Amino acid sequence: MQLTVWTYEGPPHVGAMRVATAMEGVHYVLHAPQGDTYADLLFTMIERRGKRPPVTYTTFQARDLGTDTAELFQSAARDAYARFSPQAMIVGASCTAELIQDDPAGLALAMALPIPVIALELPSYSRKECFGASETFYQLVRTLTDQNLKPAPREGRRPRANLLGPTALGFRHRDDVVEVTRLLNDIGVDVAVVAPLGATPADLARLGEADFNVSMYPETSDTAVRWLEKTLGQKYTRTVPIGIGATNEFIAEVCGLAGLPVPSVPADSRMPWWSQSVDSTYLTGKRVFIFGDATHAVAAARVASTELGFEVVGLGCYNREFARDVREAAKLYGVEPLITDDYLAVEDAIAASACELVLGTQMERHIAKRLRIPCAVISSPVHVQDFPARHSPQMGFEGANVIFDTWIHPLAMGLEEHLLTMFRDDFEFNDAAGSSHLGGHGAAAPVAEAEPEVAAPVQPGGWTAEAERELMKIPFFVRGKARRNTEAFAAMKGLPSITLETLYDAKAHHAR
Repeated sequence: MQLTVWTYEGPPHVGAMRVATAMEGVHYVLHAPQGDTYADLLFTMIERRGKRPPVTYTTFQARDLGTDTAELFQSAARDAYARFSPQAMIVGASCTAELIQDDPAGLALAMALPIPVIALELPSYSRKECFGASETFYQLVRTLTDQNLKPAPREGRRPRANLLGPTALGFRHRDDVVEVTRLLNDIGVDVAVVAPLGATPADLARLGEADFNVSMYPETSDTAVRWLEKTLGQKYTRTVPIGIGATNEFIAEVCGLAGLPVPSVPADSRMPWWSQSVDSTYLTGKRVFIFGDATHAVAAARVASTELGFEVVGLGCYNREFARDVREAAKLYGVEPLITDDYLAVEDAIAASACELVLGTQMERHIAKRLRIPCAVISSPVHVQDFPARHSPQMGFEGANVIFDTWIHPLAMGLEEHLLTMFRDDFEFNDAAGSSHLGGHGAAAPVAEAEPEVAAPVQPGGWTAEAERELMKIPFFVRGKARRNTEAFAAMKGLPSITLETLYDAKAHHAR
C-alpha cells in the first residue's frame, strides 16, 4: 500500500460497492469506521445516479473499539434487512475494519437471515478495486445461479446470450449495453440477462438458461464467466467489440457460438470513411501514449494503430491482474509496457515519449494538461464529465464513431490553440486588436499602459521570462522535447540560467 494524492483504484470494497449499486434487490452491509463512508459521493455526485447506493455502514468510532463492535455490525445488518427488505445481502469489511478482525461473514451467518447472505473476503492491503468488483460478482453468481437450469431446445427460438460485466461507476457501461444489445439483435441473438447492471438476484438465478455469455468487461466478468463455463458448460466471448475491426471479429465470434451465419452487411459506421478523409489525414502518424485499464488500453492501441494511423509510443495499465494482456499487446507496437499504479511514473513516461496525444484516465487528463498535450479519456477512473446525459458508447459501430470524434477533436483543437499562440503577437490577432467580426481591424478598448516587464531572477538552470515566452511559440507536440534538449545543453555548458540565446544555441547544437 502506498500513500498517494491520486489513485487509479480504490480499495476492494469500492469494487464491491460498484456491483451492489449496479444491481436491484441487493444490499451491502459494510463494517467500516467514520471516514470510509463515501459511497454517496461516488455514485450520486460523480455518476449522477438518481438514487443513493444500497450500502449500510456500521460507522464505528474510536470509542467503540473498547466495546463489542461485533454486536454493532449485527445490529446494522438487522436494521438494513428490516428497512430495505433486500432479496440478497452482501457483507464485508473495509480496509480499516479489517484490522479489528470482527469476521462479518461469521457474524452474518449466525444471524440466520431468511435471504441469501454473500460474505466477501476482500484483502484490502494486497488487492484493489477491480479485484473487489470481480470477486463480488463471482461470489454472487456462484451463490445465486441455479445450476439445474439449462437452455431450452433451439427449435423455434433465437439463440440467447447473457451480457456480463457492466457495473455502476463504469466508463460508458450504460451506453455499451444498449449498443451491444442492438448489435446482437441485428445478428439474430436475444439478450437473456444483463448483469450486474440492472440485474436482480432472481436474474442471476436464471443465467443458465442462456446459450452462451458475452464477457463485456473482463476486469469484472472474467472469473464469473470461467466458472459458468466450467460448471454449466456455457461458452463465452473473448473479443471486446471496441473499434471496427474488433466489432467485426466479435460478430463472427458470436455467430460461431450461436450457430448462425456471419452477416455480410458492411459496418454501419462513419469512422472508416472519416479516418481516411482529407479532414483527418493530416493526423496520420501522430504519436499517441495510451494508459488505462487493460481492456480499454489494449483496444485503444489497436484502434489507434490500425484504424486511425497513429503511432503507439506508449502503452500501459494500472490493474496488474491483466498485465499479461498489455505486455502481449505492447510487443505488437514495439514499445515497453508500463504496468504501474504510480501516476508520477506515468507522467514521467508521457513526458519522455514526446507524444502528441494522450489516451488515458481522468489522471492522465490532468497530467496532459500540465504538459500541454491534447488528451482524451478512454478508461476509468473518470470524473463527472465522462458520464454524459447523451448516448455515448465505446462498443460497436456507433462506439467507433464516438471514439473517432473523441480522439480527433483534442488534436484539432490543439492545432487551433497552437496557431493562436503562434500569431498572438501579430498586428491583427494580438490582444489589443479589435475583433474582426466587429468592423475589421478597429482597435480594441483602450488598455491601461502596463509597466515594462522585468524578468524575474532565476535559479541556476532556470528559464528567463523571455526564453519561456519563446519556448511557448514552439508547437505543443515538440515543446517538451525542445525544453529537455535545451536544459540538457545548458547543463552541459554549465550555464547559470537559460536565456533566449541559450534556446537558439541549443537548437543549433541538436540540429547538427
